[in-house]
Amino acid sequence: MNGLTKKELDHLIRIMAERKSRLLQEIREVLIRTGDERYARLAGEVADTGDESVADLLSDVSHAEVARDVNEVRDIVAAEGRIAAGQYGLCINCGAEIEYQRLAAYPSAKRCLQCQQNREKTHASAGRPSL
Repeated sequence: MNGLTKKELDHLIRIMAERKSRLLQEIREVLIRTGDERYARLAGEVADTGDESVADLLSDVSHAEVARDVNEVRDIVAAEGRIAAGQYGLCINCGAEIEYQRLAAYPSAKRCLQCQQNREKTHASAGRPSL
């Protein structure tokens, strides 16, 4: 495990647990809401094509939010696994310690800042326009 103090590690564990709990609640709420919207459409409550298009768009946005939240939960679970294995706070690419400041900002970070920047450069989506 990297040079984190017990106090620092406990703080990061608490942050991740709180975030995971909040994300899981958000996922549940979106799925319940999405289920209600789909039921409403099946029951014929959507009056016209315009309303249906808006409902579809909201459903797509909800699915994108859920996918993002699920990925973040997976990152947190992976970080919990690294804690259990004694590998938390060590870069998965180079093995260097991940600075506490980075972990405090992004507790599930699995790469040091340098390796993350390199990954973002080499794995940038080519051919897709950016906003």
